[in-house]
Amino acid sequence: MALQKSTIARSIIRPGFRSLEPFAPHAAARLAERLWFRLPDRLPTRVGVASVDGALRMRELLGAPFEVQLRGRVVRGWSWGDGPVVYLVHGWGGTLEQMTPLVSPLLERGLCVVAFDGLSHGHSDPGRHGARSSDAVELGRALDAVAARFGPARGVVAHSMGALASLLAVRDGWLATERLVAVAPPSGIPDLLERLRAELALGERSTRRLSERARRRTGYDVEALDLVRIAAALSPAERPELLVVHDLLDREAAHEPSRRLVRSWPGAQLLSTTGLGHRRVLADAAVGGAVARFVDRLPIEPTLHGEDRPQPLAPGTVLGSGRRETVASSARAGAA
Repeated sequence: MALQKSTIARSIIRPGFRSLEPFAPHAAARLAERLWFRLPDRLPTRVGVASVDGALRMRELLGAPFEVQLRGRVVRGWSWGDGPVVYLVHGWGGTLEQMTPLVSPLLERGLCVVAFDGLSHGHSDPGRHGARSSDAVELGRALDAVAARFGPARGVVAHSMGALASLLAVRDGWLATERLVAVAPPSGIPDLLERLRAELALGERSTRRLSERARRRTGYDVEALDLVRIAAALSPAERPELLVVHDLLDREAAHEPSRRLVRSWPGAQLLSTTGLGHRRVLADAAVGGAVARFVDRLPIEPTLHGEDRPQPLAPGTVLGSGRRETVASSARAGAA
């Protein structure tokens, strides 16, 4: 939310919500809902694509556009190559273009890559709640509609909120996949609600009503949309192999919840980077190679498992340069 970056906005909006709490919590919840589910006014621009002699750009041009229907609305996307299917799922306010750095390494493994824009994102139609509004459940439903066209997945690679949408799709039987890669996932909606509550200074009555409005909107209780809780509900037969990729200095989604998710998921692996942040991690060549190897059932070098702790940065390390730094390595994680 832009509110998080504006002291002026906070100084105006927070007192307004406080004043509504005693006598109009319904109005406060209605306004908070509109703010919570509103997409950014400016969608993030495409992540820089590292290519060799324009090979990735050419492969993108050789892809084929497609359209599928979701409750009378059009979801638009692109597909590349032949072979086992891998779905790329963007995050909140993102587009399929952010995922295209992963296309080339996956194609080199002989995989069919399918990416799409969720409703109200990119080139797809507006969603059920308008052009500037969406939610993780709607994104998961869009993945379901695309999967109905292209079939079961060898893998799903999902960024940020797309990871929650994808895991929900797996748990509720909308999609079957052998492998799941969650890149910079959030911990889930309960934590996001707490952050929103603190940002807006919502009272208890307004927060309860906001939770109810969210339940009516998505069909799910807020408490149910937590990654660890969703993962725990998966049976061994439906649980895909999991790789979580997360930057230690991600300012939008904290790293620690990803460690908890990996420790709760038998056999899961965690690949940690330093200095790539929340979005640049998608364009990192080393990350792309590791993701492609994992989806192709090949071993990778996971990091920060079990009881490992983030290590101090080496003297002179420059952060924010977009370079991937080596962190501690350890064995494959088991059930916690």
